[in-house]
Amino acid sequence: MVDMFPVLRVLGILIMIFALTMGLPLSVSWFLRDGVWHIYPVAMAATLAVGCGLWWKLRLFRRELQPRHGVMLVTLVWVLLPLFAALPLMLAAHEIGRPMSFTHAYFEAVSGLTTTGSTVLVGLDTLPVSMNVWRTFLQWVGGMGILILAVAVLPLLGVGGSQLFKAEAAGPVKDAKLTPRMTETAKGLWGVYALFSAACALAYWAGGMDPVNALMYMFSTVSLGGLSPHDTSFGFYQSPLLEAIAVGFMLVASCNFALYFVAIRKGHWQGFWRDPELRATLFTLVGGGLLVSVLLWVKGVYAPLDALRYGMFNLVSIATTTGYATVDYLSWPVFAPVFMLLLSGVATSAGSTGCGIKMVRMLILLKQARREMNRLVHPRAVQPVRLGDAVVDNRVIFSVLAFMLVYGATIIGLSMVLLLTDLDPVTAFSAVIASVNCMGPGLGSVGPASNYAVLTDFQMWVCTLAMLLGRLEILSFMALLTPAFWRR
Repeated sequence: MVDMFPVLRVLGILIMIFALTMGLPLSVSWFLRDGVWHIYPVAMAATLAVGCGLWWKLRLFRRELQPRHGVMLVTLVWVLLPLFAALPLMLAAHEIGRPMSFTHAYFEAVSGLTTTGSTVLVGLDTLPVSMNVWRTFLQWVGGMGILILAVAVLPLLGVGGSQLFKAEAAGPVKDAKLTPRMTETAKGLWGVYALFSAACALAYWAGGMDPVNALMYMFSTVSLGGLSPHDTSFGFYQSPLLEAIAVGFMLVASCNFALYFVAIRKGHWQGFWRDPELRATLFTLVGGGLLVSVLLWVKGVYAPLDALRYGMFNLVSIATTTGYATVDYLSWPVFAPVFMLLLSGVATSAGSTGCGIKMVRMLILLKQARREMNRLVHPRAVQPVRLGDAVVDNRVIFSVLAFMLVYGATIIGLSMVLLLTDLDPVTAFSAVIASVNCMGPGLGSVGPASNYAVLTDFQMWVCTLAMLLGRLEILSFMALLTPAFWRR
């Protein structure tokens, strides 16, 4: 059996670190006097007590984490942290006379931490400000990954972080080192994340948002999360300038943060623009936005400038898995919303804050398909798969093929479960795809004009599982279910 004690010890430390994040909504609530400030010390104390108790009980089990430990810890963090994240939501909702069930609170917390952006709450404009700050802040924390932040902190506490970083890192290539030490890498990635976050908040403020809203929309933009403090999402502002700012930062956040880190560290950007995944990501997003804009203009839905504005914003938002909406795009020609939903699975880079299949996997699959077709004509030809100047190892290709198989099976399986509950096919399939891709709004009853509150508790738990699987990139979770994982 896998030794659980070192894992649980580190989990206790991470829970204590997470408890400290509740200081932000506490500060906002106290400063703005929104009436619920006293619930945050209660939630923080409960979270600290659990984390401290777990760490203290197992403080003597100080061992370097092994690869299996990393997988187990990552899974436990993403499953258990929402339990503590749900506490302030439930307490605040009870305080204002709008109690939330545990199912709804856990769903909202998972949606926040996994940067999905689905919600079961209505009347967002009338919620206490600190409650909306907490919802959006969860996305910012989960965007780059609280675990990558922990990698920078854990060595100070005597815990190595390399296996944790590898288990949390997204995409098929996890072993490339940006710096000799994982701690430096984690600090660098979070530094870039914080830099873009500050720039985004200032841009929103300069564009007309008040400081608190600028902060909340920054949290959900840079993280590609999409939760909003308003029922009408980004459409609350009806501002072309703010929409343009959002599109710019969504494009930035959809690219690999490691590229920014390397470019800033080396002081030049030549390698940044030569990256094939980055070029494919930007081409897909901008090209897709132009395609939808032309469609809306040709079909007579909008005038040319309005078609460009609404088409580009909503496609970039959905395809990057952010999930903002400025209009009800389900009223558009059916090609547009389906196209946007499908792009949400492939249009972000590995190492970005987006989820889904990731563009690098699609590039590898396309190149592998081309190689197999060439082999039909030239069976003895040696044709390695290349990404840019690098040759892709066959192990990576097999990993991508396995991921795609499990990804497809997950979507089909969970969709069939929802269909068993008599949910209509459009809502069932789109809800699962949107949840696995951590995108948020789907089609049908869970479209941009509605939310996931229309689902039953069981249907909501299915979508919650889909969000967790999407954030864990499925294979990490599936590995826990294999007998080999638990053998010494």
